[in-house]
Amino acid sequence: MGCILNLSKLESDLFDDEGYRKSAYQDHLGFWTIGIGTLIDERKGAGITVDEAKYLLRNRLVTFFAAMDQKMPWWRDQPEHVQRALANMAYQMGVDGLLGFRNTLALIQAGKYDQAADNAMKSLWARQTPNRAKKVTDLLRGK
Repeated sequence: MGCILNLSKLESDLFDDEGYRKSAYQDHLGFWTIGIGTLIDERKGAGITVDEAKYLLRNRLVTFFAAMDQKMPWWRDQPEHVQRALANMAYQMGVDGLLGFRNTLALIQAGKYDQAADNAMKSLWARQTPNRAKKVTDLLRGK
């Protein structure tokens, strides 16, 4: 029977050898890579799995929720469909981008979800991403 691999030591070795990059970069051969040498270039048949994508999504959501809790703690008191709409918007444009929707957010806080949806649909966001905006504002309306 072989010896047991020390995964922590291997991770440390690979971190040292590959380095860490927080955004996509091209490796020394010109192939797209992320993180700690994770090849994602389609030209090499690479990419991330659905499970990896969901893992990244969940990690990001935790970060967004923490920022939303700090900057707009009232969002947790909203109905579930409104929380989903707010989180969707924050994920797309960042929490600070969401905070730019001052009138819409005030209407949501007042429980005026239809008016908030109407207001949001007048925004640049709605013009730039009309299908998503329609879906998110339908959530606000409880549809």
